[in-house]
Amino acid sequence: MNARPLSGPDYLIRGFKMLREPGIRLFVVLPLLINVVIFGTFTALTLETISGWINQVVAWLPSWLDFLQWILWPLAVILVLAIVMYIFSTVANIIASPFNGLLAEKVEEMLTGEDVSGRETIGMAIASFPKSIGRECQKLLYYFGFAILTLIASFVISPLSPLLWFALNAWMMAIEYCDYPMDNHKLSFKDARKRVASQRGTSASYGALVMLGTMVPILNLFIMPAAVCGGTLMWVERFKNKA
Repeated sequence: MNARPLSGPDYLIRGFKMLREPGIRLFVVLPLLINVVIFGTFTALTLETISGWINQVVAWLPSWLDFLQWILWPLAVILVLAIVMYIFSTVANIIASPFNGLLAEKVEEMLTGEDVSGRETIGMAIASFPKSIGRECQKLLYYFGFAILTLIASFVISPLSPLLWFALNAWMMAIEYCDYPMDNHKLSFKDARKRVASQRGTSASYGALVMLGTMVPILNLFIMPAAVCGGTLMWVERFKNKA
């Protein structure tokens, strides 16, 4: 398939459109409810803290560098939102991972007309929770390795640190949501990463839009099921038949 290298955003848009499909609405509601509960709790606990962090960073500047506030404030907001929203998404994905796998299964069956041997019922999805947790832990270990490198690079080229963190988190979003259908097909996490990396432009642009969506209030409640649908579309059309 000769597709545009930066067509990743198309998959997220199509994922949002799939949320209205009658055959998968039930499987969209479950991750959505989990997202609402976690996001509401997380926002209440961190909103004031984030504001305090940003004010402290600005207060550290000497008076003769006051003009830099106009530069540091938006950069600080981007950095904090990228990290905080990634943490929120990570917690939500860990708790909702069995249901995201079930949603990916139903979307793939709708797209291909073929049965997927995965989580066939909600009860089986709940029973697969320990396995799903193990998979999410693999993703976290992978993320922490690159997070350490990004942290070191942030000290070397500090003005670019918000962009570095955003790029890392965007890449993890692509891996996160494309991995659910691959896990359903018993692909190892290493193999899943290789398939996502085989089309870096599409994967990175997809992850970047998902990451931006997690930073927008209200939209971030719907981004998880839409991203699962979009990641499954990418699996079916781009990654499934790759050796």
